[in-house]
Amino acid sequence: MMYAVPKPGLIVSCLALLVGPVIGAEQAADPAPIALGERLFLETRFAQYYLAHGQGGDPVMDSTETPDGSLPGAFAGQSMNCAACHLVDQQLDSTAGGMRSYNDFARRSPIPWREDGRTHAVRNSPPLVNASLPRAGGDLFHFDGEFATLQDLVKGTYTGRNYGWLPSEQEQAIRHFAAVIRHDDGSGELAQEFGGAYRVVLQGTDPSIPEELRLPEAWRIDVDTASDAEIFDQVSRLTAAYVEDLEFSRDEDGAFNASPYDLFLDKNALPRQPRTGESASAYSRRLLHQLKRLKKPQFVTPEDAAFAFHDQAFVFGPTELAGMKLFFTRPHLRGPRQRSAGNCVACHAAPNFTDFSLHNTGVTQMEYDEVHGEGAFEALYIPSLAVRRRDPDAWLPATPAHPDAREPFRAIATGERPGETDLGAWNIFANADYPDVQGTLGGLLCREPLEAGLQRARPGAPRRSPCTEAALLERSIATFKTPGLRDLGHAAPYMHNGRLDSLEAVIEFYRASSVQARRGQLRNPAPALRGIRLRPEDVAPIAAFLRALNEDYE
Repeated sequence: MMYAVPKPGLIVSCLALLVGPVIGAEQAADPAPIALGERLFLETRFAQYYLAHGQGGDPVMDSTETPDGSLPGAFAGQSMNCAACHLVDQQLDSTAGGMRSYNDFARRSPIPWREDGRTHAVRNSPPLVNASLPRAGGDLFHFDGEFATLQDLVKGTYTGRNYGWLPSEQEQAIRHFAAVIRHDDGSGELAQEFGGAYRVVLQGTDPSIPEELRLPEAWRIDVDTASDAEIFDQVSRLTAAYVEDLEFSRDEDGAFNASPYDLFLDKNALPRQPRTGESASAYSRRLLHQLKRLKKPQFVTPEDAAFAFHDQAFVFGPTELAGMKLFFTRPHLRGPRQRSAGNCVACHAAPNFTDFSLHNTGVTQMEYDEVHGEGAFEALYIPSLAVRRRDPDAWLPATPAHPDAREPFRAIATGERPGETDLGAWNIFANADYPDVQGTLGGLLCREPLEAGLQRARPGAPRRSPCTEAALLERSIATFKTPGLRDLGHAAPYMHNGRLDSLEAVIEFYRASSVQARRGQLRNPAPALRGIRLRPEDVAPIAAFLRALNEDYE
């Protein structure tokens, strides 16, 4: 099978058509689907521990893990819910806590103990704000592109290992989910806040339901007559609607407007979003061109605004401007005369600061080599597509279809288990257990070699496509989705494995990995890495610019 780069297109959600966008700081009450989705997001009874032990009290909920220790658990005495790994203000008043943008504080999120002995998720908990923005090329969710839709992600979470369910227990998880919905008596705190028993609010016709919590007909379901699968499908739509609504502030024109960076653009009459039909990459080039022509920039000072939830001044001054120019600058020269170039926009184009694609930046190699010694990752045996297909249980992730799969490449690298690490999208691409994502995933993986010109054969050599399944599986090694960069001040620790604690450490990592890529010391590097050419003195201004993307999310 061969893959082509998907054509850009606008994806508009049914929810947006139903309720419209949420814009600005002053917001009306959430529409009923979103409000009920929030209730489900907070619900702690869907977890396996609740089924096994009754009223909860899962020990994993006793504390909120941080890189330096732990805080009292926001949901202590209960079972797992979405919010345990996607916090907002639950730890705002804790000295070692603070505000979050729907992510936790741990390097890797703690998960309920089961017989497999796992205590943490394989990856860091990503922020959910802006996670479901419309994108060209098709939707993919999770770091490795495991899910084709946000609802699929919600379903996978409710029935997955983070909620304590083993791969062989998916049907049991769905039955339990439906039972909680059916038998809820409306006496709990969430029920009191969100309209009463689930069967009542989901049917949507009882006159006792507050008007703001009355579901439109398209969202209703009679849980007394619906099957378990129908309840699970319809109700998970509500959670997905809630997550889809989590976006950073925008003005009436749809432009982001709440960070010092956004205010700087506004004060200097610089474009804050692409023109109709303009790509994010082209917009970023245009913005940098206009920025260079700016003779007397109007800077942002604390007199303009102040942060409520960030320990920094609300500023965009000369240092942030210098960092912005480095961030937006692509390489122009080669050799010793090369000017500093962050080349960050190659993957983090404005205004969303993500290309929604997949790249290998060297994070997996860094972690594996730290555990097993320099050069260990380059020497690691990774099977070809043909070998993997002959014995999928030996190489691929455990799923309901393959519950006993050993998943060595969707694992945390440790000294006790050599050969195990996290190869990201390699686990999902060309994997028959994930049919819905293959077209989009293949198109994204194909984009990078095509754009890098890897399809050009040497004169006289046979022409080979870089976009066969076998070739793209090689290109998928240790690739992960590009995160957005807004409000990073509420998202530490960083990278998909939570290895880095500060923005300065992240920039230093890219300085090092770019050198490795140019020297041929990085296995399967993203081509854009070779264009990063930064000096030690460039780190501080880029970090200052990234902090200028912070905002007060509520």
